Amino acid sequence: MDPSEDRIALFIDFENLAIGAREDLGGHVFNLKPIADALAERGRVVVRRAYADWNLFEEFRRNLVEHHVEMIEIPQRLGSVRKNAADIKMAVDAIELSFEREYITTFVIATGDSDFTPLVHKLRELNRKVVGIGLRASTSALLPPACDEFLFYESLEGVEAPRRSRPRRARGSEPATEAKEPEPDAGAPNLERLITQTLAGLQRSADGVVLASNLKRALLRKDPTFSEADHGFRAFGEMLRHLEERGVLELTEGPARGDPEVSFKEEGGQEEQAFELLTRVVAKAKSGSAPLSGLKDAIRKIEPGFSEKAYGYNGFLQFSRAAAARGVVEMDWSDEADDYLVSLP
Repeated sequence: MDPSEDRIALFIDFENLAIGAREDLGGHVFNLKPIADALAERGRVVVRRAYADWNLFEEFRRNLVEHHVEMIEIPQRLGSVRKNAADIKMAVDAIELSFEREYITTFVIATGDSDFTPLVHKLRELNRKVVGIGLRASTSALLPPACDEFLFYESLEGVEAPRRSRPRRARGSEPATEAKEPEPDAGAPNLERLITQTLAGLQRSADGVVLASNLKRALLRKDPTFSEADHGFRAFGEMLRHLEERGVLELTEGPARGDPEVSFKEEGGQEEQAFELLTRVVAKAKSGSAPLSGLKDAIRKIEPGFSEKAYGYNGFLQFSRAAAARGVVEMDWSDEADDYLVSLP
């Protein structure tokens, strides 16, 4: 048995997922297979438990048995009392298992209910990775940020169902996101900005060597709901290759197959286009040099959406210094102007 392989415990708030799938996905019948397949890609599932009053969900028993899920019976009670009993039982079992089975590295909490947020926090305090699974329209906004990773059920491979036009609200909270299909490529600039900012931060803290696997983990720490599938890519490597073609970054062979080193292009990338904007603005200066403090506004008159953060820089001063270091411009401090004066070489 591979000691590096993640060992996973799956806990399912079945009522939350089954009813959520039916109401949020136009009558879709919940199926465990997409979840089982997604977890199989992440490690070895050693515990599978689902909690519900199974008299209300008889039609799902066969599907769960086929996937070797232990069905924990929560007897019929009135209204929220029954639901709270299932929540409490599931939380107690998860904490108990974390102490009894130290070899379990990852807990998967399948629910969109914000009541499980304290459980997620406690499991992470116990040094366990926590993955959440829920319906996009009915998952509480509190739950995904608490997890190490959060998967939306309808985004999993094998789930095909129409979306509701109006999202159902998660119990006690606003929905995490609107249940609306994004426009094609609408998130491309945001994706590039997220990747460049994260990559730049990792390079500053990791001596410049960043592997694709490190980048993916950092992206999930920033946004546990991040998934390359939401941007139209089948795999993280495919997304990185696409960004390389666009000149956003560069990939080189890493120490392990399938885990390349990721870096910024030294020449010819989108950063060069930004430096070109800077030189165009500086060239217009009547005195031959322009104060740094006014350059960003001048660039935005040409390119309204300009932001140095899209290229991985924390501020415009750092961006300008990078341009100066590459010989694109020259920067000299002026006591008289109390500012840097930027000029062309």
